[in-house]
Amino acid sequence: MIHPETIKKDFPIFAHHPDLIYLDSAATALKPQVVIDAEKEYLEQYSTNIARGVYPLAETATEKCDMTREKIAHFIGAGSADEIIFTSGTTDGINLVALLLETHVSEGDNIITTEMEHHSNFLPWKELAERTKADFRVISLTQTGEIDIERLKQSIDEKTKIVAFSAVSNVLGTINPVQEITALIKNINRDIMVVIDGAQAIAHNTINVTEWDIDFLAFSGHKMFGPTGIGVLYGRKSILNTLAPIIFGGGMVLDSCAEKTLYKEAPYRFEAGTPHIGGIIALGMAIHYIQSLGLENIRKHEQSLTTYALERLEKAFGDAITLLGPKNIAIRGGIISFVMAGVHPHDIAAVLGEHNICVRAGEHCTTPLHRSLGLNATTRISLSIYNTERDIDRLVDVLKEVQTMFR
Repeated sequence: MIHPETIKKDFPIFAHHPDLIYLDSAATALKPQVVIDAEKEYLEQYSTNIARGVYPLAETATEKCDMTREKIAHFIGAGSADEIIFTSGTTDGINLVALLLETHVSEGDNIITTEMEHHSNFLPWKELAERTKADFRVISLTQTGEIDIERLKQSIDEKTKIVAFSAVSNVLGTINPVQEITALIKNINRDIMVVIDGAQAIAHNTINVTEWDIDFLAFSGHKMFGPTGIGVLYGRKSILNTLAPIIFGGGMVLDSCAEKTLYKEAPYRFEAGTPHIGGIIALGMAIHYIQSLGLENIRKHEQSLTTYALERLEKAFGDAITLLGPKNIAIRGGIISFVMAGVHPHDIAAVLGEHNICVRAGEHCTTPLHRSLGLNATTRISLSIYNTERDIDRLVDVLKEVQTMFR
């Protein structure tokens, strides 16, 4: 069971800002002391490079990074640590996949994504389609904010090469049935590459890439209480070993003098240069922290709090507020985006900010979704383990003040 008031003690930001109500974890989650300490320890005690030095400090750093790779593989249900590539984040990971798969796509093929996607899982595919003269197909959503499965079925054909979609929408909070959708895709054509944006799922929902039967998964450390600038790309091993590297430099080559350059096996062939070592080690600690709380407990807490928030907002504002996303709490995460009649989301966020309530306002890097809904912007609250019902009550109280101010 999650006890937010106790958990807050793990996060030093609350000691510096005792009145803080942080409702923006979908943008970046706060960092617990153990994660901060892990990176600090690396910087202070064994700040060396990895995979090259044979002296003890370098071996310690290498071992810690190797342990994190193993830990990540276990955390997401991967078959092997060799399927884990370190990146700078979700955006970097998805762009890497798009570049790696470019030779897989030809003129006349098609790439499919959905209207709910973050720009990070939309623009790389749009650009890839343009470069290869492939058809770029965007699947619309149902009235309840879910992927329209029938439209998806109709859009897949013998020329479909890639289908990319998010595990959880960063605006609607929709939890997509990844395993079910992937099975549908693979039953039509086993060779279609399925790419999942896991940024909003990784710290909130159990992920098992083997059970999901997906080909690629990207996520960011900072969404899961880890540092910024570190992320992960999971790739199915049988696919990774067929792909040529696209970024070249130190650490990824076996013989640079051979007539045909020899590169290391995956994942190392895709990790040229020195990685964010301290970030990798701290990410390992972030996973340990999540596991100590239990993903099931985290999900239950956020589900209960989301239900409470939806009920409080609807009761307090009625028709004056439009709440986006599924009403079925079983298929939505702790993300609530809304529009308040007569008040611009930026004004709402600014006033809330003056009361130490942190929310997000704008398009949330989902212009296609907002345009499909006929909206210029929304206000978004996103919940995590350190949020309480009192946070929601305070939010509602200030929103009432906002409503009065702009009436």
